[in-house]
Amino acid sequence: MWVSIDLCLVPLGVGVSLSSYLAACQKVIEQTGLDYEIGPNGTAIEGEWDQVFACVRACHEVVHAKGTTRIYTTLKVNTRIDRKQSFREKVPSVKAFLSSET
Repeated sequence: MWVSIDLCLVPLGVGVSLSSYLAACQKVIEQTGLDYEIGPNGTAIEGEWDQVFACVRACHEVVHAKGTTRIYTTLKVNTRIDRKQSFREKVPSVKAFLSSET
């Protein structure tokens, strides 16, 4: 099943700066070959269900390996069975609708 997620992974107890932990997770995501886009408060990732959730697990593993004892993660999960829709299509679709209203 095709899935699109929004992943927000927060290592706890590591101080204020999270950049090195999130960069480690981003490297994991990049190695999977999944389509993704980093945002200011999370990362959109899409692909086949098992691959995407294996990626989430691998992100947890790499961040724990950096010495983080606890991680708090929020996920938004979107599946659709009538057609394959990329997360990259959603914003332009809304913008097109807005511009057609003017």
